[in-house]
Amino acid sequence: MYGMKRLEHLGIIAHDMGMIFSFLGVITLLPFVVLIIYREWDMIVPMATVPFTFVVLGLLISKVPSGEHVPQISVALAAVALTWFVSAVIGSFPFIVGLGMSPTDSIFESMSGWTSTGFTVMTSLDTAPRVILFWRSFMQWIGGMGVIAFGIALMSHSSLIQFRLYRSEGRTEALMPSIVSTGRRMWGIYVLLTAGFTIMILLTGLPLWDALNLVMTTISTGGFSIHNQGVSYYQNGILEMLLLPVMIAGAIPFKLYFFLYRRKVSRFWKDPAVRLILALALIGSLAVSLNLYLLAEYPFKEAVRQGFFCTISGFTCCGLQNSSLIWSPLPLLIVIMLMLIGGASGSTAGGIKVNRIILGYEGLIWWFRRFFVSSRVIVPFTHEGRNIPRKISELELSKNILIITLWVLLIFVATLIALHIAPAVMSMHIVVFDLVSAASNVGLSAGYFTPSAPLQIKWLFILVMWIGRLEIIPVLILFLGLFRGFDIRIPR
Repeated sequence: MYGMKRLEHLGIIAHDMGMIFSFLGVITLLPFVVLIIYREWDMIVPMATVPFTFVVLGLLISKVPSGEHVPQISVALAAVALTWFVSAVIGSFPFIVGLGMSPTDSIFESMSGWTSTGFTVMTSLDTAPRVILFWRSFMQWIGGMGVIAFGIALMSHSSLIQFRLYRSEGRTEALMPSIVSTGRRMWGIYVLLTAGFTIMILLTGLPLWDALNLVMTTISTGGFSIHNQGVSYYQNGILEMLLLPVMIAGAIPFKLYFFLYRRKVSRFWKDPAVRLILALALIGSLAVSLNLYLLAEYPFKEAVRQGFFCTISGFTCCGLQNSSLIWSPLPLLIVIMLMLIGGASGSTAGGIKVNRIILGYEGLIWWFRRFFVSSRVIVPFTHEGRNIPRKISELELSKNILIITLWVLLIFVATLIALHIAPAVMSMHIVVFDLVSAASNVGLSAGYFTPSAPLQIKWLFILVMWIGRLEIIPVLILFLGLFRGFDIRIPR
């Protein structure tokens, strides 16, 4: 009885979920263009499993009776978490059917793709079918902007349900009155950035195939590569230098590009998130490079090359690396801190987000200012140039601290589980490095996670990537809702 009731709860937003799955079914036909161009006919059935399953599942779900109630935000959060996990399972089919990979490895690769993380268990990328390589890049490109954001962008109307799904995925943009219009604008910006950066990378001499795949996984801050050696395959310093602005572009809020389109350049450069991202990227890169040069005695050119590329890649949650990261603890700890912070809200990057760091700093200053004045004096909380009422300020600051605390707890618990499952023969900071990389959807690895990792470790990383991509709360709500039910009975 309780199981049926919980399914009924999710059924309230079944129509919109079904539409999103159906749209994903249509867009996942795009890899067939690559299949036809390279005539990989033996991959027709493996690749067809994805759009076929999405469409059938979408049609079935959309027919579930929705009832006459408005869903609570908890239901939308649970639905988003479920949608992402189901998408990862469906996305694994080409690896299972086409390459004969195990279900665990296939789901791992797919989850890493959809969450734009970048960890991989594939060891033969150089000989893999082109359509599979494109599928990996395409998953990261779609997942970087957001599965829900994509589906809503294609809908013809906006509703409260869509708004809650959109916000539950971690989207905070409000450029247009309609969430649908916002989604379309965001995707328009995304496509233009992808095309523009692809043209830029072509100037380095890379073939169109390599340039397109590389830009798709860089602007999405994903990190998948089409070669076993990753970006080091090209041995091209100019390429690595040009990829840095692509990484940073993916970590900046996409709504700010709309301001550039409207020629409001000053609003772009004055944005606190942009300034903090650029400052941390520069300071972190200099600190790591100097450490490699002065303490690790790397040649100056190599220290700068590895220091800037890997630090910015980690900070922006991209995951491309031109080094094995066999570094001393200090530079790795700097990168860990930057990966944990991540890019900005409304970008393709993961992590806690610089916006929360800014809000936390402002809240700390506000609290201290209140300690040094009389209790009768009202000290306003100022955010983005506006005075925020005290009740709202305290609520938002509490939510902000809650998310940051949950992130730290996620890393702590995941580390304990990892050390119990597979005790590391390496230093603790290397284990923490890879788990922070998974939780922040980065993909950089210092060597703890490998394709030969135990089955339990792979599933731990699958869950951590999923939880981190959705910023923890939706997954918690999903599990709590499945066990305890959802409080949703609010009449229209």
